[in-house]
Amino acid sequence: MKKALEPLILSWRVPELRNRILFVLGAMVVYILAIYIPLPNVNRDALANLFSKSGGILDFIDMFGGGALRRLSIVALGIMPYITSSIVFQILTIAFPYFKELQQEGEYGRRKMAQWTRWSAIALTVLQASVAAKAFMSPAFGVLAPNALNFITTVVSLTAGTMFLLWLGEQITQKGVGNGISFIIFAGIVARLPQQLVELVKLANAFQLILLLALFIGTVCFIIYVTQGERRIPVKYAPRQAGRRMVQAQRSHLPLKMAAAGVIPIIFAVSIVLFPGQIAQWYLKSLPTTAVGQTGYNIAITISNWFSPGSLFASLMYAALVMGFTYFYTAVIFDVRDLADNLKKYGGQIQGYAPGRPTQLFIDRVLTRITFAGGLFLAFVALLQWWAPELLQLPRTTSGGASTLVGGTSLLIVVGVALEIMQNLDQQLKMRQYEGLVKQMNKGRL
Repeated sequence: MKKALEPLILSWRVPELRNRILFVLGAMVVYILAIYIPLPNVNRDALANLFSKSGGILDFIDMFGGGALRRLSIVALGIMPYITSSIVFQILTIAFPYFKELQQEGEYGRRKMAQWTRWSAIALTVLQASVAAKAFMSPAFGVLAPNALNFITTVVSLTAGTMFLLWLGEQITQKGVGNGISFIIFAGIVARLPQQLVELVKLANAFQLILLLALFIGTVCFIIYVTQGERRIPVKYAPRQAGRRMVQAQRSHLPLKMAAAGVIPIIFAVSIVLFPGQIAQWYLKSLPTTAVGQTGYNIAITISNWFSPGSLFASLMYAALVMGFTYFYTAVIFDVRDLADNLKKYGGQIQGYAPGRPTQLFIDRVLTRITFAGGLFLAFVALLQWWAPELLQLPRTTSGGASTLVGGTSLLIVVGVALEIMQNLDQQLKMRQYEGLVKQMNKGRL
């Protein structure tokens, strides 16, 4: 533990890094305060009733926002529209050569892609805010009064809240430590932990809490072990001429991450699995009591049971979708052909395989195998979020129960972002040690 926290301890002694850490903590406080700024004219009783009976996909969305959706605050949509926009443009780089060429044009291309991503994020935010406003105004929910003023106010407030989070994330990236967008999601998940822990301590017995703690520690260690795991393919670079100097042959390795797709497959899969059950629950809520036993009622009950979290059908479908999206997103972010071409261009060769097509086939075969293992890992961690509370017979709480503590998207994000921050601090420390060494060498020469 001491070794893991060593970069944080050493960074605190460096004034510049300490200021960066304090800026990140201050941004987290600002974000948590924004969660408690509510939208105007909200029927709080109807909102509480909606979450107590619905759950499902609403709880999943609320998990990323630190309870902002449950409170219907100005940041209720969170940063998800920007995440969706980023994923769409990553897919476009494969479907359209223009975007791929633009991405490879250096700083200009990256700025252009970032600008388009922001504009599309604004459009998605307005669309999602409009749909949310219409849904909350429906008679079945009764959260907002159905009038034009409430609609405009809700759409503008939700859009402004998401854009504020996007700006805050960019400030964290520039003035803080790590990726600001990832940290916003991290802060939203962590913000709910105190409430969840207090509720669990009140409702669960000592034996359940001990088992939950042991499962939490074991899951965190398992996630760290797998996410840090990689297959290193040895690569040998031939001697080459660099100006008047001959660069000798070098040996390196090509690292292939086992869980390169990260948490994205789980987000895609759980959204698809929970959506039919959520629609069925809303449909059942809109039906009168006299509709019990009718065909529509029976179909909705069947769909709701099949797609409820923890059911056998939903679990199997969830695991299959996680595996499928793991392969899909790995193909999106990892272009094997480009990698093989770059190795050939710079004189790199994998021993036993000729440059070009044979190298590409070998890397593709290795990547397929480790992606299968990574997909199984993601499916296991995702299902653990459903199964563990049932196996431990933990009580359901208003803040989402123990699901954040035992697996799934939330724990993967928390552990991943924490590792990213520690690695970033370690790199900053090494860079400063190198700069200090250069200064000492220059002083010695003088």
